[in-house]
Amino acid sequence: MRAQAHTLEGFAAAIIVLSGVLFALQATAVTPLTASTSNQHIENQQAAVAEGTLAAAAENGTLAPTLLHWNASRERFIGSGGDGVYAGGGPPTAFGATLNRTFGDDRIAFNVGVGYRTAGGGYDTTRMVYMGSPSDNAVSAARTVVLYDDDPLADGSGNVSAAAADGRFYAPDADPDGPLFGVMEVRIVVWRI
Repeated sequence: MRAQAHTLEGFAAAIIVLSGVLFALQATAVTPLTASTSNQHIENQQAAVAEGTLAAAAENGTLAPTLLHWNASRERFIGSGGDGVYAGGGPPTAFGATLNRTFGDDRIAFNVGVGYRTAGGGYDTTRMVYMGSPSDNAVSAARTVVLYDDDPLADGSGNVSAAAADGRFYAPDADPDGPLFGVMEVRIVVWRI
């Protein structure tokens, strides 16, 4: 009788130990998105590519025209969707083509926002490209661009200052009495799909 009790006790202990091991294995599942040094390397690489893309666009002069690719009568970016945002890729500009070439071919999603100072001294952002909510391992890069009052809008309706004065541009004139329109911050957020 005593031998049977010890055998049952051994089986019960084995079941408890195996259950604990199985629970531990399920609780610590490793997925392709689990943080690791290789994922950190990929994130660093994506951040460097985003920064380089913005720097090259500022250097070759394609960033500012993209900010001015605006339809004042429809109050949205030219060629954007019904919500005024590009969803399937970059805008139809040289900068947008660079974004699509750089990130789109590698299955990397990206969002682009334009930040600016508001009339009350606050800060606001307008979405230009929105491809969804970024994942936890998304990275971002930003670059400032100076716009001037006499910069023409791409739709041919006039300059940025006149459109802002009529409330038909996404950002207000930061310096209504001077030649500077505003310092805009272009931010790219990228993540692997």
